[in-house]
Amino acid sequence: MLLQDFLPISALRSYVRCFRIIHFCFDPTQPVPYKAYPPKPEQTLHFFLKKPFLIETKNKDKLQPDSILFTAQQTSLVNHFTEHDFIDVQIVFQPTAVFQLTGIPATELINQFLEGTIIFPKTVQSTFSQLHEAMDYTEIIPILEAFALRLIHKSKREKILLDAVCGQMEHYYGNVSMDGLAKQACYSIKQFKRKFAERVGLNPKTYARILRLNRAYNIRNCFAGKSWNAIALQCGYTDYQHLAKDYKEFNGLTPAELHSLEKTSPESVLGLSKSIYRNRFTAPFVNP
Repeated sequence: MLLQDFLPISALRSYVRCFRIIHFCFDPTQPVPYKAYPPKPEQTLHFFLKKPFLIETKNKDKLQPDSILFTAQQTSLVNHFTEHDFIDVQIVFQPTAVFQLTGIPATELINQFLEGTIIFPKTVQSTFSQLHEAMDYTEIIPILEAFALRLIHKSKREKILLDAVCGQMEHYYGNVSMDGLAKQACYSIKQFKRKFAERVGLNPKTYARILRLNRAYNIRNCFAGKSWNAIALQCGYTDYQHLAKDYKEFNGLTPAELHSLEKTSPESVLGLSKSIYRNRFTAPFVNP
């Protein structure tokens, strides 16, 4: 079993945040717990080497994706229901990378779950076949790296200053001046908001809120005994009530309710959550 994020080679880091391998194995006679998955600053390409997870959206719609799935930036909690033996190999992109690679405005993708072949070229299918033939975890990452390098070689859009500015926003977990970021990107604030939405999918203030919320979520999962007020202040909230409001708005749950569910998530039940959240909390920032 495995739940691990892998840092890509230097040539990929301005496009790929990490590669991720998830392999869960449960007793086939016992029910499998589901994962309440809050919004994160991620756009992800999934390769399911066994049956995909079932997705339950905010509206209680249930989706059964194909073996190659692209998940765009989400703004609400979704539930993932996995099988007893589940393998999900992921490419997690930097915030503006999908726009650069495909030329598709991110505003057209927000909150969507799409067949991966719609977003990426036909070579995505051959990459899936290679992953299926991999004998162990060590063979998976080189296959993903080769695919990502091919994508970069055929990028549809050039990098601009705003891409690096997005990296700064992530570095400070959203606690930055929007006027200052616009100036660094050489845009008026109106132009900055429009260009940011085109490349990321959200207006910059909403994205900053998701960054703060995700940091609070990771800290709580890493340090279960830390007080909510201390977490709120560490993440740039004025107080716990401000943090709780964002939890409720984006997740539909209070902090206590969401983290109660987290204790019964697949990774928690399998004893994999402590290491993954510790690594995410301490992982070095890589400026794109």
